[in-house]
Order: sequence, then C-alpha cells, then structure tokens
Amino acid sequence: MTGNTPADSSGPNQARRSATTRAAILDAARERFAADGYERATIRAIARDAHIDPSMVMRYFGSKEGLFAAAVTLDLRLPDLTRIPRDEVGRALVDHFLGLWEGNEDLTAVLRVGATNEAGAERMQRIFREQLLPATRQVCPDPEQVPARAALCAAQLLGLALTRYVLRLPPARELTYQELLAWLGPTVQRYLTAPNP
Repeated sequence: MTGNTPADSSGPNQARRSATTRAAILDAARERFAADGYERATIRAIARDAHIDPSMVMRYFGSKEGLFAAAVTLDLRLPDLTRIPRDEVGRALVDHFLGLWEGNEDLTAVLRVGATNEAGAERMQRIFREQLLPATRQVCPDPEQVPARAALCAAQLLGLALTRYVLRLPPARELTYQELLAWLGPTVQRYLTAPNP
C-alpha cells in the first residue's frame, strides 16, 4: 500500500487541526488581554475562551509570556517626522512615546516580556526593524548610521519606560511630563539629526 495508510492521511488533518487550535488560542488571547490586561488575564481563562484544555496553551506557546508575545500586535503609530520642523523631531518623538506609555498596561507588559522571553525579544526586534528604523531614516543625515541612531533612540526611550513604568523607580515616576520632554527631547534630537559625535 502506498500513500493511503491512515498515518499518511492523518498528517494533513493533524496539521490543519493544529493550525486551527493555535488560531483559536491566539484569538482568545487577544480578546482576553484586551479585556483584562496582561496581569489579570490567565492561561485558564484564555483556554476556556478557546474551548480547550489549559495544557494545550502551554504546549503551543510555552508560557503566558510566550503567548502574549505571539498574540499582541503593537503599532506605535509613529508620526511622520518629515512633517515636523527638523529641530523639533526629538521632542516630538519623546512626546509621542510618553503619550503611548502613560497608563498603557499592554506596552508595559510588552517591555517586560521582551526583556525576559525569547519570543518577546523577537517581537521587540521586529517592531524596531519595521517601525523605528523607517522613522529614523526620515531624518538621519547619514543613511549608514540609521541602525545605530535608531538603537540609541530605543535605548533612551525604553530605558525611561523600564525605570518609570516597569521598575517604577520613584525618581523616574516623580518627573513630570514636561520635565521628561525637556530632558529627553534634546538627547533624542541629537541621536536623530546631529553630525557624527
């Protein structure tokens, strides 16, 4: 018998069932994370919403962090920096990021997961490649320096997010929005547009 054994015919069916289960888990996770936030959403609730056993969630994604990294879609909605006066792009980018981060539990969770989970780190790297690099390219004076300058901007902005929203260091929390703009705006401006140091 060639090609028609039960094992042969179950391969495509098993792959189809696997893809369907994975999609159901991701759909349930997106809805649960949106409704409850990262901290309150549980694997058990997500599995219940997907009509599967919680062990299946762990089988496909390994952990809550891995599931979150796979499920969350993060669009930073970065401004078009070419429409902003060149000497104000640093402040505008900091202002945009602060507006995104203030009170956004999902962004805090993305940062936490990105720092501790391989799937989360890959998601953060993709956001860097697909969103921050193109924005930096709009204003960087040297195309070859775009990756390095974008990385410096990311280090500054993510460092602030880590200290203010994840670690919640009191001095970082106590800085006002305007103080943060005043401190960070010129630094990010230099990273984006200054000549070589």
